[in-house]
Amino acid sequence: MRKLELHWQILLGMLAGVLFALAMVQFEWGPKFISDWIKPFGNIFINSLKLIAVPLILGSLIKGVSDLKDISKLSQMGGRTIAIYIGTTVIAVSIGLGVVNIVKPGGSITEQTRTELVENYRGDADAIKTKAEKQKEAGPLQALEDLVPSNIFKAASDNGNMLQVIFFAIFFGIGLILIPEEQATPVKKFFDGFNEVILKLIDLIMLAAPYGVFALLAALIVESPSMDLFKALAWYAFCVVLGLTLMLGVYLVLVWVFTKTSPSKFMKGMSPAQLLAFSTSSSAATLPVTMERVEEHLGVDEEVTSFVLPIGATINMDGTSLYQAIAAVFIAQAFGMDLSLSAQLGIIVTATLASIGSAAVPGAGMVMLVIVLAQAGIPEAGLALIFAVDRPLDMCRTVINVSGDASVSMMVAKSVDKLHEPKVKNWDDNYKK
Repeated sequence: MRKLELHWQILLGMLAGVLFALAMVQFEWGPKFISDWIKPFGNIFINSLKLIAVPLILGSLIKGVSDLKDISKLSQMGGRTIAIYIGTTVIAVSIGLGVVNIVKPGGSITEQTRTELVENYRGDADAIKTKAEKQKEAGPLQALEDLVPSNIFKAASDNGNMLQVIFFAIFFGIGLILIPEEQATPVKKFFDGFNEVILKLIDLIMLAAPYGVFALLAALIVESPSMDLFKALAWYAFCVVLGLTLMLGVYLVLVWVFTKTSPSKFMKGMSPAQLLAFSTSSSAATLPVTMERVEEHLGVDEEVTSFVLPIGATINMDGTSLYQAIAAVFIAQAFGMDLSLSAQLGIIVTATLASIGSAAVPGAGMVMLVIVLAQAGIPEAGLALIFAVDRPLDMCRTVINVSGDASVSMMVAKSVDKLHEPKVKNWDDNYKK
């Protein structure tokens, strides 16, 4: 098992969980056995993902914002980079919401299955109703007021207050930029190390993913053994892939309009990096290849790639943001929740901000989804509905993340006159025959 790649391990865990549950439901004592002895391990896995959310936001986002110290020398490039990254993320989330509201993958679930789901997670539903009542009594600027925490430790103790944590992380990062470098360096080194520890913890948590998926899928089948739930899951995966394909089309159009680079040239130049992104599910692991392809095969100056692409690997997660929007609404539809326009606008804001702090490693998107669900008042236990297909979708959305980084770097380079004809460097250029 350990010799297999993680995504194969997760797929095997998913299949084993389904087969195990189908076998156990044949016995009268089977469902209770799974509920008592298998499901708790799935809950532990979900809790471990929730546990790492706040530290991940703080470490990754403070590091990402403070790394913008070069913006004083490259203010024009930096401003355009951030603006375009945020703009494409908003487009990605909007596409996701549009697709999921049109297709309605969660709407195919029967009322009986929905009732079973709601019954299983009644505690979450009651808590949501309480929050909804408080929200109705709030004033028009309550959301803006709630954005600024009075106590960061109190805000960090509740995943539902993640926007407050994001605000603090951005505020803290700006403070690091503004103080003298010799004073900021020790603090930055601390958060660089802190961020590396958190990323390593994610690696450790993901080692348990096959077993977590096994437990989640086994419990899901026992608690809701109807096929319509799996049909809805297939439609959900279709929505994510469709949305990602549309987002790739948006990148190709933007690159063609702003840089006059043909879609075929862009795809040919980026295909090795895209394939690596697909196989690793990590924008960070793909970054060296992305930089090489963008510089030598798409003609972006090194000054631009060294600034834009590392920032993009940290804060530009368009594929992840699109997936989070679709997943949040799908889970809400599965639970029979009707999300208002304001709630879906809130998803756009939260997914956009959460993508800034989303680590460029496998599985981080699922952690960030916890933030989006909590902020929108959607039961976090609904993660069990989608985790089975998360790994292959993670591979697909990482391709979009990397493609987005490359397209933005080309647009920024064109705007500062740093885009030129590609010059491919061969390994033996300096070899004297």
